Amino acid sequence: MAAAAPAADGVPGRGTPGEVIHLNVGGKRFSTSRQTLTWIPDSFFSSLLSGRISTLKDETGAIFIDRDPTVFAPILNFLRTKELDPRGVHGSSLLHEAQFYGLTPLVRRLQLREELDRSSCGNVLFNGYLPPPVFPVKRRNRHSLAGPQQAGGRPAPVRRSNTMPPNLGNAGLLGRMLDEKAPPSPSGLPEEPGMVRLVCGHHNWIAVAYTQFLVCYRLKEASGWQLVFSSPRLDWPIERLALTARVLSGALGEHDKMVAAAMGSEILLWALQAEGGGSEIGVFHLGVPVEALFFVGNQLIATSHTGRIGVWNAVTKHWQVQEVQPITSYDAAGSFLLLGCSNGSIYYVDVQKFPLRMKDNDLLVSELYRDPAEDGVTALSVYLTPKTSDSGNWIEIAYGTSSGGVRVIVQHPETVGSGPQLFQTFTVHRSPVTKIMLSEKHLISVCADNNHVRTWSVTRFRGMISTQPGSTPLASFKILALESADGHGGCSAGNDIGPYGERDDQQVFIQKVVPSASQLFVRLSSTGQRVCSVRSVDGSPTTAFTVLECEGSRRLGSRPRRYLLTGQANGSLAMWDLTTAMDGLGQTPAGGLTEEELMEQLEQCELAPLASSRASLPSPSPRASLTSLHSAFSNSSLSSRRGSPSPPQAEARRRGGGSFVERCQELVRSGPEPRRPPTPAPRPSSGLGAPLAPPKMKLNETSF
Repeated sequence: MAAAAPAADGVPGRGTPGEVIHLNVGGKRFSTSRQTLTWIPDSFFSSLLSGRISTLKDETGAIFIDRDPTVFAPILNFLRTKELDPRGVHGSSLLHEAQFYGLTPLVRRLQLREELDRSSCGNVLFNGYLPPPVFPVKRRNRHSLAGPQQAGGRPAPVRRSNTMPPNLGNAGLLGRMLDEKAPPSPSGLPEEPGMVRLVCGHHNWIAVAYTQFLVCYRLKEASGWQLVFSSPRLDWPIERLALTARVLSGALGEHDKMVAAAMGSEILLWALQAEGGGSEIGVFHLGVPVEALFFVGNQLIATSHTGRIGVWNAVTKHWQVQEVQPITSYDAAGSFLLLGCSNGSIYYVDVQKFPLRMKDNDLLVSELYRDPAEDGVTALSVYLTPKTSDSGNWIEIAYGTSSGGVRVIVQHPETVGSGPQLFQTFTVHRSPVTKIMLSEKHLISVCADNNHVRTWSVTRFRGMISTQPGSTPLASFKILALESADGHGGCSAGNDIGPYGERDDQQVFIQKVVPSASQLFVRLSSTGQRVCSVRSVDGSPTTAFTVLECEGSRRLGSRPRRYLLTGQANGSLAMWDLTTAMDGLGQTPAGGLTEEELMEQLEQCELAPLASSRASLPSPSPRASLTSLHSAFSNSSLSSRRGSPSPPQAEARRRGGGSFVERCQELVRSGPEPRRPPTPAPRPSSGLGAPLAPPKMKLNETSF
């Protein structure tokens, strides 16, 4: 080794090409020639052996390189033979190491290999691509504002969905509103004007919100998606978006299609024309930060957790603001708007009475039900059964509480005066319930413990929920979705996991594991089974997504289609055919992400270190800090496994012991095994190689 490195300066000597060089890569010894390591110019090894990079040596004098020896083996083989033999190493790991060593020929070959596996036209589910729109040059002219002016103060944290209460779950803080200039993003970086912040759809229309403007598209049967409206450039970043494309009751003329955007306490409303164009209806103020914006028929509803609700009616053209109890959840069914409040009460408003009652300056907000324990109603879902008599519908309401309880209440149409009756109670969550969904066949609840999902099958008799046997447990899993402290680009409202879909059909969750991911996983909301996964066709990170139920065409045999809409960081919009994916259920892997897929996703972000080795119960903070992650294994299969005893580490992983981050660290300590496909038998190591990691069990279904 004396010839490899002069003792004077510790730098490898400039010996002959056939000189033998000894390397210690991550604890494993390799020996090769100088010519093998240096035939690629300007590489890591050329710099190392020429003295441009300082070296570190082990006790034997071998040059120590602190990298993965398993990935280094195929790289060294490429330097020897100029042929690529991955040897079971994952392509992305090999590409990452080749880039580190500066091996340009190998990098190009690996990149070409990845490009051949991926198509810019997407897979069979890819249905369409809308390029980024032109950034509007014209600014919006501000005029006198309708409604009360903002009283001042700073916006509070916003909720990400209609069942996400404030200070719970994974909501992020949006940009602060200043008086004269647009604020920077919470990360301190400038806003990304071309990034898709929000996407929403209704029937055959789509609205897409960027930082300071929004656009609307309409699906035409023959020509496909067409841009029909682009707003002027606004002064504030858009935080909330709502769209209504068809009102079933009555003709409203030009107001049957509307789009609204909220910024702080300010709401802008436009009327859309079917053939293109639009006009501004007005600007309204709620007086407090708008945290939910949606339409119920032709009524525009804005709510805030402070307890204030604002309503604009297209017929009367009246904007009404009224105080209620602090609002923590909401849902709408038919003409009814239900509000869950922090005092444990559920209030309802019949929006059909708005045009009459607004003249009395009263929205007629009535208390419908109060929780027996007076826990805050943090999630709410209403299901109207088909009419069984002339009296009306059987009303079923499922709600979740701040203590983790799930309750179902029902009201028979012939006993409306007596109010809803408590039907069932479940206490399976130890964290506040953030989402709940009651559909024809399933009851689904999600709590703040990293989106832990519990589901039940619902038994019905003549369309009404039945007590024989009633709701029975179905599945338990998690929809792991990490977020940066304040969401991607300062807005996390466009990353709601769901569930999405009609209540008389199978619903789905949309899972984006890390904030900068370009891949989404679609999973059944009832069992957690994977429906499909989609990856952006241009490689751009996905910043917003939603699911759209589209009407069928007029052609014979056509049926409604379900699409996944993904907005990208570069401003484009992609569409994916979920109807085809649902028809192919059973052909894709069951369960959520595999360990290999999870590790691949987690490599795209950095996990903050845990404050202690064992985390405590989740804290109901407004943002899901990466330090508060907990166990992500909760296999819904109740079958026991039989076999010979396994190592303690593997047995602990089988039981799901330890925190989520600790298990990830255990996978990392196990080397590249999570990325390597199963092999018939482990190959014995030689020399100073690291000992073999414990064999990994095969999971029937993971719950990531």
